[in-house]
Amino acid sequence: MDTSTIESIIAGCNAEHAASHELHDLLALVAERNGRTPDLNDFELATRFVCLYIDQAPYMMKVAWTAAGNIGLENEMEQILAVVQSYWEQDDDIIPDNLGVIGLLDDAYCSLCTFQAVSDHFQLQTGKYLFPDDLSAANRIMRRIIGEPYATELDKLVLTTMRESRAIESMKRLASAEKQLDFARQSTIWNHGPAGDLGVSALAGIGLLAE
Repeated sequence: MDTSTIESIIAGCNAEHAASHELHDLLALVAERNGRTPDLNDFELATRFVCLYIDQAPYMMKVAWTAAGNIGLENEMEQILAVVQSYWEQDDDIIPDNLGVIGLLDDAYCSLCTFQAVSDHFQLQTGKYLFPDDLSAANRIMRRIIGEPYATELDKLVLTTMRESRAIESMKRLASAEKQLDFARQSTIWNHGPAGDLGVSALAGIGLLAE
C-alpha cells in the first residue's frame, strides 16, 4: 500500500499549519457557533487535533489493507482504497485543496469515516473489531469542524463507496461462520482502543466535545 503521495501532500500542508490564518479563523467560527471564547491554548490544542487527524489517514490506509488481507476482503478493500486515494489526488473536490490545510479536512474525513464504517459493519457481523482504534469520536468532531453542507456531501460519498465496493455483503457472508463465536468473550483481532491520542478530550474550549 503506497501512501507516499498522500504523505507528501500532508507534510507540505502541516508544515505551514502554524501560520494558517484560515485554520485559526475556521476554529474561531466553530467556537463562536458553540458559544465558546477560546484562549490561545485552546486554539493550539484544536490545531494539533486537526493535524493529527489528517496524519491518521495514510496510516489507516495501511492498516485497512493489512486487516483486509487477514480476513479475505482484499478485493473489496482494494476498491475502497482506490476511491480514497483518488479523492486525495483530486484538487477540485468538496473543499478545494488550494485552501491549504483546510483543503485536506474533507480528504481525511472521507478516508477515516469510510474505514470506520468498514470496521463498524465487520464488528456488527462478527463481534470483532477490524482496526486498532475507534475513530468515531474524532470523526464526529471533524464533522462539526467541517460543517454543512460539506459534511453531508462527504457522508453521501462514504455511503456510495461502501455500497459500490460491496464490502457489506462480503462481511455478511463472513458472519455465517463467525457467528459461531462466543460473542460474550468480545474477541478481537486487534486491541481496540479509543481515539484519545488525537487529543479529543482537550477540545472543550472550542466546544467540540459531545454534549
